[in-house]
Amino acid sequence: MTKAILLALIALPLGCLSAEPFRIVVTDRENGWPVPLVELRTTHNVRFFTDNAGTAALDLPELFDRETWLFLASDGYEVAKDGFGYRGFRVTPEPSATFEIKVDRTMIAKRLGRLTGSGMFGESQKLGEYPNWRESGVFGCDSVQNAVHRGKLFWAWGDTKLAKYPLGIFDMTGATTELQPLKTFEPPLQLEFDYFRGEKELPRGIAPIEGSGPTWLGGFVSLPDASGESRLVAHYVKVKPPLTVYRAGLCVWNDETGQFKDLKTLWEKSDAVPKPPSAPDGHPVFYTDSSDKQWVLFGDPFPHLKIPVSFEAWRDPAQWEAVDQPEHPVSADGQEIEPHRGSIVWNEFRQRWVTIFCQKGGSPSLLGELWYAESESPFGPWGTAVKVLSHQNYSFYNPQIHPGIVPDGSPILLFEGTYTKMFSNAPSATPRYDYNQILYRIDLDDSKLAPAQ
Repeated sequence: MTKAILLALIALPLGCLSAEPFRIVVTDRENGWPVPLVELRTTHNVRFFTDNAGTAALDLPELFDRETWLFLASDGYEVAKDGFGYRGFRVTPEPSATFEIKVDRTMIAKRLGRLTGSGMFGESQKLGEYPNWRESGVFGCDSVQNAVHRGKLFWAWGDTKLAKYPLGIFDMTGATTELQPLKTFEPPLQLEFDYFRGEKELPRGIAPIEGSGPTWLGGFVSLPDASGESRLVAHYVKVKPPLTVYRAGLCVWNDETGQFKDLKTLWEKSDAVPKPPSAPDGHPVFYTDSSDKQWVLFGDPFPHLKIPVSFEAWRDPAQWEAVDQPEHPVSADGQEIEPHRGSIVWNEFRQRWVTIFCQKGGSPSLLGELWYAESESPFGPWGTAVKVLSHQNYSFYNPQIHPGIVPDGSPILLFEGTYTKMFSNAPSATPRYDYNQILYRIDLDDSKLAPAQ
């Protein structure tokens, strides 16, 4: 330690060297819920972000007992501007003290919290809270797939970050939970996954499909075979830099190895066939037509393929039927909304098919604007679209609705998506939250959704 540093430390008040952090809790003025993913920034540009409990632990000695201005920023939540146009508040931090700041929600969706990644309660734990929260070992992961299989809810995610090196897992990670893993649909969100683990108990890949580059899975679904056994299946693609798909096929889950096994190749990139054919990818939903025939529909967001509900039909492209794409939904002001990706489900409360989808080329965020719409048929036409979630300069893509997690007939609609700096020009990534899954809630009896209903 240099003499200058030693003298500086000696000059500090003794309490500043060992003081407990100052707790700031951000809550939604409407309902009192804690708000995750709120940035608090000092005038010397130190940034804090609230965790899943809506808590930030300020531990800067230079702020203690000093009136401090904190800028506040959060997509979908805000405080009023002051006379100079700044959004924030003044506070005098004191060790071990607590301050609550209420924010106003400006969007329809309610942020419940982060589902994946590390330090979900990292700020609260600095204050001695949530001591028993168990870290998963996952630091970041891409888009989610879900399927109900043999009494469990299966989850699979794309490229995954770990702590040990910038390059992590590139053949999908996976986990299981109970079918209804949430005890409440209010924050703080606490959903623990039972990850498939390997060496040193770290999460491991679950789709080691042969070939260079990442493996991405889609069309994650459990189907009965001729013997009545449930088979967990998926469509896969192999990818090489920068984002070029060069092979696509079908794979089947092996319960003994806890991995997907390649079943068949559907397409190899070539000059003669440069693009892959339509395949059972995206987010599947089950559908019974007017003649009581059961189908599984594959789409992202809207169905482009339907297949009879059986493992044998799924593996036989001769039994696949193409579905015409509907016209793009239109907003209440007449704007045509081009979907990027998303999902649809049948909703008992609305007695309609509903969709959440990301807008392609949206504003203000290129891939961060999320919309809701309804239809009497899974094939459309889709009614007036209403924006439910917006980002200033960040991506939030590949949203998936979780219909089975909430009770049948509930007005609550849950969806998650990937929150990432990619495909935006944000100057920096959000610590801990970047490249992770965030869960939102929509109340379908909200009057703001009336144009869609």
